[in-house]
Amino acid sequence: MLKADISPKKPTEFKIMNKITANKKLGQHFLTNQHVAQLMTKNFASDAEGIIEIGPGKGVLTKYLATWQIPFHVIEKDDRMLEPLSEFLNDNQITCADILKVDLTELINTLGWTGKKIWVISNLPYNISVLILLQLVKSDSIKYMTLMFQKEVAEKIFNFTNLKNPMSSLMCICLNYFDLKLLCKVHPGSFSPPPKVESAVISFKRFDHPEVALNEFDSLEQFLRRLFQFKRKQMGGILKKYYPLDVLVDTFKMINKEMTDRAESLVFKELICLYKNLKKIC
Repeated sequence: MLKADISPKKPTEFKIMNKITANKKLGQHFLTNQHVAQLMTKNFASDAEGIIEIGPGKGVLTKYLATWQIPFHVIEKDDRMLEPLSEFLNDNQITCADILKVDLTELINTLGWTGKKIWVISNLPYNISVLILLQLVKSDSIKYMTLMFQKEVAEKIFNFTNLKNPMSSLMCICLNYFDLKLLCKVHPGSFSPPPKVESAVISFKRFDHPEVALNEFDSLEQFLRRLFQFKRKQMGGILKKYYPLDVLVDTFKMINKEMTDRAESLVFKELICLYKNLKKIC
């Protein structure tokens, strides 16, 4: 059984392999900004009982996380990174695998962290960031997350730029399960190689009692995807394919909305109310 070592080597013993270049296919952009790294790695340090870092790469976040006296584990797909990581992490603190193929519940149980408050932190690969996020949302063992996204994706999760009609299926899902905060915006020059776009770090703290329970995740996601696949179309026209017309008329009256309204014009509470009422009736 794997056990996390809570006494990792000191950061001074870590030697970054500068010869390792970013792999475009893996969406790698190595964070180099130490201020951002320190900000991210302090986010939930006083609350977490176990830390999982996804895609540590050269270890700019890892070297700070390893200083906390908290059980710590990393998941890294790129086997080129194993040598630098092994200079200050034990072998049983490293899982070399594709995060999308890792059963997080099984890993957490294997680590002996069942029932602990798990914090996931990552400078996510931009090309699969949403897939990873949804995987993390569905794991109720994960209580906290500190995640770096491409700014455009971050705006679909949390409206920190006051966009008009910002609501999306992804935003609604995240608002349902987490208290969200913008931790910081990150300039392209904070990475090597620099991406073409700005980034943003979002802090997630899971609600103990979300509006829609986690066991309804698939049902809620399907409902929202249907609405937002054609977000500029009238909701009545979209939903009549799945619900009787009289049910829709009554449900929209109950939430004081019109069937001619569009999904993007609704706020979180209205979308959740629509989902709950339709589920209750049908």
